[in-house]
Amino acid sequence: MSTIQSRSRRKAALLALAAALTVAAPIAEARPGGGGSMGSRGSRTYTAPSATPTAPGGGMTMQRSQTSPSPGMTNPGMQPSGRRFGGGFFAGLLGAGLLGALLGGGFFGGLGGLASMIGLLFQVGLLVVVVMLVMRFFRRRNAEPAAASYARTGPNPGNGGPMGGPMGGPTGGRAGGPMGGMAAGPMGGTPRQPQMRQVQIGPNDFQAFERLLGDIQDAYSREDRVTLSNLSTPEMVGYFDEELQGNASRGVVNRISDVKLLQGDLAESWGEDRTDYATVAMRYALKDVTMERGSGRIVANGDPEATELWTFQRQPGRGWILSAIQQTTR
Repeated sequence: MSTIQSRSRRKAALLALAAALTVAAPIAEARPGGGGSMGSRGSRTYTAPSATPTAPGGGMTMQRSQTSPSPGMTNPGMQPSGRRFGGGFFAGLLGAGLLGALLGGGFFGGLGGLASMIGLLFQVGLLVVVVMLVMRFFRRRNAEPAAASYARTGPNPGNGGPMGGPMGGPTGGRAGGPMGGMAAGPMGGTPRQPQMRQVQIGPNDFQAFERLLGDIQDAYSREDRVTLSNLSTPEMVGYFDEELQGNASRGVVNRISDVKLLQGDLAESWGEDRTDYATVAMRYALKDVTMERGSGRIVANGDPEATELWTFQRQPGRGWILSAIQQTTR
């Protein structure tokens, strides 16, 4: 009898572990952007943002973007746009493997005692290896067509110099086309260099950036996709929608409130053809909780403070909108 009870307790503990892997892991960073680096910064998409007093280490390179690297540039950390082949999928597969093993339906059937535990560990390890191989295959398959299309040219011309404003901070670095890379020449010939220019950022711009920080967090919390589409580029809206759909599939909702900017610095500002860009380092406080949709029970608490680099873009006659979020390096 004691042996049966011991096995039952072990199964219950492993079931709890499987549930934790399946549910908790994907929502570790639940605020907009999920704690990753995504979006587009024109030709600077794959150039790390400059360091500022708010973000002394500068920003991380972009992980997800619909922008192809500029000719001559490389991006070792680039991931194909679209839903990531990992995260919830991996956790779900691992959880399914654990459950199958516990219920005697693993790859090699049920065993008893110590042999059962060894078999379980072997199955988990095998699952990890299989998923890693599948992820590597898909990444290689998506990377090859993109790599084949890149041309080889010299670096883009840079511009620099300090920009004024209440947040302060340097500008400079390379620049290029509005959506990354260089604009194609007539009849699809050699890509042309976009027209580069400086962009002055003033108090009204900084107020707009702070307002967008709060409004986007609020719209994300309310799952208001219409408002998000008015405040962000279509690319960023697509990433936000993936995260919101992921929350819905797990039966949870992310609630963000009390967003307050604590410190901000202008990292870079520049213009490419008719598009203005500004990357701002922002340290802000917030309340970030993830709850079950039905019961309202809190299942995860996010960090009470975050430091990120947000890039905004502006077209003539229009206001600023969010085009990228990047994490800082520590």
